[in-house]
Amino acid sequence: MSEIKNIAVIGGGTMGNGICHVFAMNGFNVQLVETKQEFADRAMSTIEKNLDRMVKKEKISSDEKDATLEHINPNLDLPKAVSNADLIVEAVPEVYDLKKKIFEQVDEHAPDHAVIASNTSSISITKLAACTDRPEKFIGMHFFNPVPVMKLVEVINGLETDESVTELIMETTKKLGKVAVPANDSPGFVSNRVLMPMINEAIFCVYEGVATAENVDEVMKLGMAHPMGPLRLADFIGLDVCLDILDVLYEGFKDPKYRPCPLLVKMVDAGKLGDKTGEGFYKR
Repeated sequence: MSEIKNIAVIGGGTMGNGICHVFAMNGFNVQLVETKQEFADRAMSTIEKNLDRMVKKEKISSDEKDATLEHINPNLDLPKAVSNADLIVEAVPEVYDLKKKIFEQVDEHAPDHAVIASNTSSISITKLAACTDRPEKFIGMHFFNPVPVMKLVEVINGLETDESVTELIMETTKKLGKVAVPANDSPGFVSNRVLMPMINEAIFCVYEGVATAENVDEVMKLGMAHPMGPLRLADFIGLDVCLDILDVLYEGFKDPKYRPCPLLVKMVDAGKLGDKTGEGFYKR
């Protein structure tokens, strides 16, 4: 296949609606797949608000906003949504069994030429690809939040990903105005393999009474030129997501250096998940 035109994005949450936004804004036809109408409506509302913000900042025109929204079709019927797709991007929560069920459905109903991608931030692309009968056409497209703003997309090759598929996805990513950086399948890939141990160590500093969350973040911002401290970033990502990724790293490498800090586990157990619940290391 020489070109991708029709996209199906499965999941309209924080990452999914952002992925729909950037594909549609760059002229792709997008099916936004959700399980309930209220979820689809919420995703479309978020996309419209984000586009309005771009119009206000004069990054796009009102006509470009309208054209973007016209390129997105909310759809509650997954088999129908993927039946004409050249590329399917999964963006549901980091639960392997949920993703497996989706990929089995996608594989059954998507055209033979279609490429299947996962936006997973840590689960093995090779393991997910094995849920389908086309592992050579399976790849990771790890976008970063907020998707319309962040330039990076990690393009992750599974064990059997065909080189031509990698090239096609790299080229497609560039059409979104993003920077595609390839990596091979490994727990946490590059970004989270480096980032999550740093966040975990910052949490240990608080846990052991070395410094407050505010002071840890201040050191990293002023001393290491980080735009956002690791604990503020953890709240933004979601402490539950951080814990899930650390668990994947810990299980994948069986190395104690990835052991999640007990304070992180305790905060997640208490429902203090960061920005999404209004309280984590900081109160919103």
